[in-house]
Amino acid sequence: MATPGVRTIEDLTKFLSVPASKTVKTLVYEGHDGLVALLVRGDHQLNEVKASKLPQVKTPLRQASAEQVRAAFGAGFGSLGPKLNGASASPGAPTVTFIADHAAAAASDFAIGANEDDHHFTGVNWGRDVPEPAVVADIRNVVEGDPSPSGKGTLKIVRGIEVGHIFQLGQLYSTALEATVLDESGQSVVPYMGCYGIGVTRIVAAAIEQNHDERGIIWPEPIAPFHVVLVPVNAQKSYRVREVADKLYAELTAAGVEVLYDDRDARPGVKFADSELLGIPHRVVVGERGIDAGKLEYRGRRDTESQEFPLDNALGFIRSRLQR
Repeated sequence: MATPGVRTIEDLTKFLSVPASKTVKTLVYEGHDGLVALLVRGDHQLNEVKASKLPQVKTPLRQASAEQVRAAFGAGFGSLGPKLNGASASPGAPTVTFIADHAAAAASDFAIGANEDDHHFTGVNWGRDVPEPAVVADIRNVVEGDPSPSGKGTLKIVRGIEVGHIFQLGQLYSTALEATVLDESGQSVVPYMGCYGIGVTRIVAAAIEQNHDERGIIWPEPIAPFHVVLVPVNAQKSYRVREVADKLYAELTAAGVEVLYDDRDARPGVKFADSELLGIPHRVVVGERGIDAGKLEYRGRRDTESQEFPLDNALGFIRSRLQR
């Protein structure tokens, strides 16, 4: 049927009022022997890494030119399909190998380009209307809902963070070190090397990306630079505040608790804002009013409200929070 102005799958689905899953798109690349047409369902995306590993395709993956496509298919991009017309038989026309993704090969009653500009076929079925693809392979990106490779359930797409490094070193260092091993036939060969490990800075970035709010970082306790931030209020003006804070700092440090002692001559609001920005998991505030009541103030980095606890059991209380 005539499909004037239709160039993309989106254009085609709107023109025919069909879902993209009922269309098959034809993507043409240079091959070792002519051209390679990769057939993918309209609602799927080609995975170029998978495609580049096909033995029929040249690497690096390189899309065919408009001239090559027209010589082979008799039409331009946007009207291509797996049923070649007489153009492919003309002298000098490139040969075309068709490779279909599994989902495209399983499609039925689908729409494809007719290899005639501004024309498409509808209701197409493999074997009846177009030849079966020469090769069927996994060449698309997975989508949510695809069957799991394990056969148990379906796939769910979630964001991942890369924290590991893998390096394929080849024979560079083994050759330089004159390292050899005996193969299965007893011959001396230079081994291939590789290495892997966890990136420390990547772990830090991943932790912050997953643990933060509008006020700053929220460190997970196992990797926090400090367990507790100790904030004395107006210690420069109050000997009692300084004395209690110094004593508590010494007790916590002796107990193996890592403490950031914020003894700067700064307003309490500045200290609180900085502690939240830094993301220290636990904050303890020492103030004159609290000392008078025999209390200190505690707030976890994820907490929305502060709470008071007994001054005479400060070490036990803080330990209990560190163990949660």
